[in-house]
Amino acid sequence: MVDISIKELDYESIPYNLLLLADDSKDAIEDYISRGRCYGAYINQNIVGIYVLLKTRSFTIEIVNIAVKKEYQNQGIGKKMVLDAINRAKLENFKVLEVGTGNCGICQLALYQKCGFRITHVDRDFFNKHYEEKIIENGIECVDMIRLSIDL
Repeated sequence: MVDISIKELDYESIPYNLLLLADDSKDAIEDYISRGRCYGAYINQNIVGIYVLLKTRSFTIEIVNIAVKKEYQNQGIGKKMVLDAINRAKLENFKVLEVGTGNCGICQLALYQKCGFRITHVDRDFFNKHYEEKIIENGIECVDMIRLSIDL
C-alpha cells in the first residue's frame, strides 16, 4: 500500500471535485460541509481522497461523504480513510459511527463491512426523494440508502 497521510482541511481548501465523486448534490455537500469536518488523504503533497464527518446525535457521528480520485481507487486508500474515521471518532469519545450508501454501491458495502460496520436498516426511496437525477451504478438504479454502523 502507498504511504498516505490524512489531515483535517480548512473550509476554504475543500476540493469539491472530489466530494462530487460521491454525491451529485451540490446543495447537500454545502449543507454538510458547513456543519461537519473534512479530512483529506494525501500521497506526497497531492490530495487523492476526502471524507466528511458530521455529528448527528449525542455520541453519534456519521461519515457523510467519502471519495477517492478514480486513478487511485482500489489501492486501499478508501479503507485507510474509513479506519482513520473510526479512530478519530473513538478519540473524540463517540459511541457509534454511521455511514450510508446507495443500494447499488456494491464495492462500498463490501468496504464498510470489511471495516466492521453492520447493516442497520434501509432508508427506502431515499434517492428518489432527495435527488432530481437518476443515479445508475453497476447497472443498478440507486433508489434506497443502505445504513450501516459500528459500535465504538
